[in-house]
Amino acid sequence: MADITAKAFICGCAGPVLSRDEIVFLNRERPFGLILFQRNCREPEEVRTLVAVFREAVSRADAPVLIDQEGGRVQRFQNGFTRLPPAASYAKAPELAESAGWLMAAELLAVGVDFSFAPVLDVDCGVSQIIGNRAFSTDPELATRLASLFRKGMNAAGMAATGKHFPGHGAVALDSHLTLPTDERDLDSLRVKDLLPFKQLILEGLEGIMPAHVVFPNIDPNPAGFSSFWIQQILRRELNFNGVVFSDDLSMAGAASAGDFPERARQAQQAGCDMLLVCNNPAAAEQVLEALPVTQDPVRELRLRRMQGRPLMNRAALLNSEKWRHCSALINLHTQNYA
Repeated sequence: MADITAKAFICGCAGPVLSRDEIVFLNRERPFGLILFQRNCREPEEVRTLVAVFREAVSRADAPVLIDQEGGRVQRFQNGFTRLPPAASYAKAPELAESAGWLMAAELLAVGVDFSFAPVLDVDCGVSQIIGNRAFSTDPELATRLASLFRKGMNAAGMAATGKHFPGHGAVALDSHLTLPTDERDLDSLRVKDLLPFKQLILEGLEGIMPAHVVFPNIDPNPAGFSSFWIQQILRRELNFNGVVFSDDLSMAGAASAGDFPERARQAQQAGCDMLLVCNNPAAAEQVLEALPVTQDPVRELRLRRMQGRPLMNRAALLNSEKWRHCSALINLHTQNYA
């Protein structure tokens, strides 16, 4: 990604076409990137137009566009895209995890989306309302192996991966979209279970990580996404992570304990987040962008360059390829059997 003079911020938009007001806003505030949701896709080809208009508005031809396209309950683009099963399904078919990662990434890259926030590295503990079968397994070793294969497939398609939700969201019942969950475990308990997938994928070169809006009061008083202990001491120093740290959505209720939106942004940056997200609250996005300075950080820029999508083919070529037909058929059958 070229000269990053944009603000270290990622925002959303209201629909499949940017409004005039949104274009003016993007041109004035110059956020770094755009995150898309189901509301932004009626047809795959519309996405490419939306991406082009966004990049023109922010005056950067390589401004990144991203999405949550895990599969199962969290698959934003569905019409015109292969329906993916939840991550937990691959425990019964480990040989399909790599193909699923490739398929998800190849289909997104072919319409101009640079990367998906995937894979989920949480270890399911059987209590989480929001994680559940989004996790690959209740077994940390199996979760690690399957997530590694999924990332391998993403990389083969030309897409970087972002593991979430560090240091683990699978042992709390509450949903951080609605409240701030609390996990009472100690650090040793996390090290022998929840941190294992993060540790291994970091060793394999994981490009991005998203911290959880979860507080671990027996370890640190701040939610992980606002904690220099978790981001700088554990993630950067202990685990030697050198990739991008993306905040989770600052408009989620789990982030509210940090204060108003500009204060949430300030605390997340101070804790060590490279890139901030406000996805579904345009007024809050404007508040954050107005308060957020443009900063030059060569280390951050180097990390962000690794996130740029490298599509191997356009959509027409992809849909005509033998690999896409083979992988799509396998995953369609697996999804039907899992359902």
